[in-house]
Amino acid sequence: MPEKTEAQKKAQKKYMEKFVEVKVRMTPERRSAVQAHAEAQGESTTGFINRAIDETMERDNAAPGAAGGATEGEIAGPSD
Repeated sequence: MPEKTEAQKKAQKKYMEKFVEVKVRMTPERRSAVQAHAEAQGESTTGFINRAIDETMERDNAAPGAAGGATEGEIAGPSD
């Protein structure tokens, strides 16, 4: 693969500045399983992990009484 031009390097650097990295610890076996699953789904490992996070957060937020707080229109506290 040919070396990147200075413009390509600059564009990639600018693009990558939009992101932060998050470290997740797991066993090598689990990492392999996650990578294999992502590949089987036709996505990158990062894409799969982000999708899993998004879907879980959406499901958690849709659950009644999500996050242990009162839902809209409810008053938290004991019933009369």
